[in-house]
Parts: sequence; C-alpha cells; structure tokens
Amino acid sequence: MSTIDWIILFGTLLFIVGYGVYKTRGSQNMSDYLKGDSSIRWWTVGLSVMATQASAITFLSTPGQAFEDGMRFIQFYFGLPIAMIIISVTFVPIYYRLKVYTAYEYLESRFDLKTRTLAAILFLIQRGLAAGITIYAPSIILSTILDWNLTLTNIIIGVLVIVYTVSGGTKAVSQTQKQQMAVMMGGMIIAAFVILKLLPEGVSFGNALDVAGHMGRLNVVTFDLEFSDRYNVWSGITGGLFLALSYFGTDQSQVQRYLSSRSVAQSRLGLMMNGLLKVPMQFLILFVGVLVFVFYQFYQPPVFFNEAVSQQVIQSEYAEEWQALESKHSANFEQKKEEVSALIQAAESGDQDKLEARKQQINKLSEEQAGIQEEVKSLITKAVPNAETKDTDYVFISFIMQNFPKGLIGLLLAVIFSAAMSSTASELNALGSTSVVDLYKRSFKPQASSLHYLNASRLFTLAWGVIAIIFATFASLADNLIEFVNIIGSIFYGTILGIFLVAFYLRFIQANAVFIAACIAEALVLYLFFTTDIGFLWFNVIGCVLVVFIASLLQLIIGSKPTAD
Repeated sequence: MSTIDWIILFGTLLFIVGYGVYKTRGSQNMSDYLKGDSSIRWWTVGLSVMATQASAITFLSTPGQAFEDGMRFIQFYFGLPIAMIIISVTFVPIYYRLKVYTAYEYLESRFDLKTRTLAAILFLIQRGLAAGITIYAPSIILSTILDWNLTLTNIIIGVLVIVYTVSGGTKAVSQTQKQQMAVMMGGMIIAAFVILKLLPEGVSFGNALDVAGHMGRLNVVTFDLEFSDRYNVWSGITGGLFLALSYFGTDQSQVQRYLSSRSVAQSRLGLMMNGLLKVPMQFLILFVGVLVFVFYQFYQPPVFFNEAVSQQVIQSEYAEEWQALESKHSANFEQKKEEVSALIQAAESGDQDKLEARKQQINKLSEEQAGIQEEVKSLITKAVPNAETKDTDYVFISFIMQNFPKGLIGLLLAVIFSAAMSSTASELNALGSTSVVDLYKRSFKPQASSLHYLNASRLFTLAWGVIAIIFATFASLADNLIEFVNIIGSIFYGTILGIFLVAFYLRFIQANAVFIAACIAEALVLYLFFTTDIGFLWFNVIGCVLVVFIASLLQLIIGSKPTAD
C-alpha cells in the first residue's frame, strides 16, 4: 500500500478511538457506564443498532457471497422490518417499565432465577464465540492480504476496541458507531461508483445489469420451498423473522443499544430506522459484490483469490500442475469474455434467439470453470493440506488491493476495520454488562457499592476482550464467515426467543416448565444441527416452537402449582 493509504487507514481508526474516549470519559456509576446515562437520541440508537449488526464479516464476506451466489442472500433480511414492529410494540415498553439493565432481568421477575441464569449463559456462550469470530474474520484476511502476522492483527483490532469500550462503556460504543457507520456506508457507495468506472469503455450500467441478470446474479427473490435451501422467501420471512426477533429483542448486544436512549419513543424510532434502512444497506453491499462479478467477466480474475495460498502451491512440487490449471483458467476466461460481449450485443438488439444461444454457451463455460475450480481446490489440498480451499471471503479485499487507486485502498480497509470495531465493541459491552448484572451482582456479590460494580463492569469487559482475542487467535476459518456467525446465532437464538415469547404471551406457563423445555429444545437443536442438513435459519423457528410447545405440554402435566427457585 502507498503512504497515503496507511495515513488514511490509521488516521481514521485513531480518530474513532480518540473520539470515543474523549466524549465518554468519566463514567461515575454503573448506570452511566451500562446505560449511557439514558441520554442517547433515536438516530444514534438507529445507527448503533445497524453498526452492531454490520460487522467486518458483512463487508468482507457479503460481496463474496454475491459474487458466488448472487443477490438471494438479501432474503435473509426480509423478516427484519416485521420484527422491528413487534419488538417496538411488545418488548421495548416492558424493558423500560421494569428499568432493567439487561433483557434477562425480566425473566427472573416473570419466572425465576434459574431461568434468568440459563438465558444469560446461553447468550454469553454464543455471543462470546461471535466476539472472537468478529475479530478473527477480518484479521485472517487482512493479515493475509497485508502480509501481517495473524496474532498481531487480532491483538491490534482487539486492543483498539477494548481501549474505548472499557473506558466509556455503552455511551462510548454508541458515539463511535456514528462515525463508523459514516465510514462504512460512504466507503461502500464510493466502491460501487469506482467499480462502474473500472468497467471497459462502452460497457454501461445497463449492460452490467444485463450481464449480471443473464448470468444468474440478480436472483433477489426465490419462491421455491426447500428446507435445505438457506435462502428463499419462506426461510427469510419465517426463519429470518425469528432470528431478528431473538437478536434485536433478546440479545443484550442489541438490547443495550436501545435501552440507553431517552425514552420508549426514542427507542422505537431507532428500531424503525433500522427496519427501514437495513435491507437497502445489505442490498447495496450485495450489489457491490455483483458489480465485482461483472468486472471479472471482462478482466481475468485470479484462479484462486487467496494469493498467500496460491504462492505456497507455486513454491511446492505441484507448481507445474498449478500452471497448467492457470492456463486452462485463462483459456476459459477468454472464451467466456467473447460470449459475454456477444450477449450484451444480443440484449441491446433484442434478438432473443441469439441471447438464448449466448446464455447457453456461457452456462457451459461456467460449468467448465467450476470444474477447473474443483481441480484447483484438490491441488491445494495436496500441496498445502491445512489450507482453506474456499476463497469467497477473499474476493472483495483482493479486488480492492489489485484495482483501487491510492487513497481509496486505505479508505476501504478503514471500512473493514471500523466494522470489526463497531460490532466487537457492542459484543464486549453486552458481555460485560450481562456478566455483572445477571451473574456476578445477582448470584455472587449482591451487596456492594455502585463504584464496585462500575469497576467490575470494566474488568469483565476487559476480560471478555482478552478472551475474544485468544479465541480469535486459535479459531479456524469457516466456509463463509457471514454464514458462520449467523449459524452460531441460529443454534442458540431460537431457544432464547422461545423463553421470552412464553414470558410475554403465555402467562399460564410457569418457571419449571419453561426451564425444562428450554433445556430439551436446545439439546434437540444441537442434535439436528449435527445430524441433518436443515438450513440454519430454520433452527430459529425450530428452537422457538419447541420451547413453546414443550413448555405448554409440561405445564399441563405439572399443573399450576407455584414453582420454587
């Protein structure tokens, strides 16, 4: 990278960290630290909620998802606006009326201590894992691209987040996320325009859409009902709705964002802002990935996007086989490039017969390319046995490093680092508050001063930050990082949501029934996850329905006798 790129990258990051520390210095009690003195306005809440969900994985992995599979991942978010309405009407007023620090405090008043503790522990497990992944995901890719040490990269991201999160708590997280969202969305909009400018002369935006559409990358909506299919309208509206209800309604990393606002109305406005803007935001990020796909129909892509792994193969005894595959890849690309140009001419002339013929030929060449890619993966496995053979997460960052002008490379890297910091900060803040409020203060040291709990909150936040860095250091790369994070959430979220829905809507069900039902449901979800190929979004529905059904059944068997803690 050039000097200007380094200046832009580190200048942006240091400004965000310094701003967060400066604006939120001097928290004097636990309430200020965990709830930001309840002074945050709705637009800050909305941006904070969006930034919490938009991790670095979103900006690294989502364009690669679109490059490989098209736009259909957007269906994952179709249930989110509905969830925002339900949470605004039901969840938010209850949390405010009870003046809770965490979502799980409500469960004790409704059920008992063991149910509150179970939900808190399930949250700590899945969010603790996710915090490590949100550090590890950008670290492994950035360390590869920039030739940095992976452990050092994990530590840099983790320490930057820990500094302002431990210093200023919830308010620091919310304040810095405004700047981070500005950097993230500004960077992606600029990226879209730059990619369009990089397309060959004579290839218009309309031509790009024609290419993407006829090559199956504008598949925004899929109506086929396939339970093994991860992304379709039905899984998005149902599984996506349940996931969004659980994530935004019961996950402390999100609940803490809107509990810090001035009032119920401000929280609701912030959530509705997220409901209105989240789908367009994800559409933009996916569309950037589609534009990268179109770009690589005219300019030859690498045979494998992870350059570090490619170099390892080239330096091995399999170098000649690798060169042979690169030659096949180049020949395939040249043929397909000609067919794509012919497809554009056919689309402009309106000649449907020629258009269909070109599409068939492109499909044939794409299948041939897929075969070459499988050979590449097999060769990598032989040459570098421990290497990850799926390179989707490297597509966008590789494209940036090879094609963007000086200055913009630093900006886009700042986008990725900012996203990593924003989501990780929210997670550490929530992990710290849940550890203190739901476990430490409630069950281990119930009588202590406000200053003691403030210091404990800082220490637990710091401890979770260190744990996240350690987990990131020893983690291994999944097939697709954005899917991996959502898979982890889906395994636990359904059970947690089921507990809350019983608490809100099924008043006849008591503590013992819901506690036993939650334990059984979580065990069944884990069993199905490891033994079936059910699409992960459905686990949100399955876990939730199992808790409600089993709890209802158990309550009928147990009867309505009062339950003991």
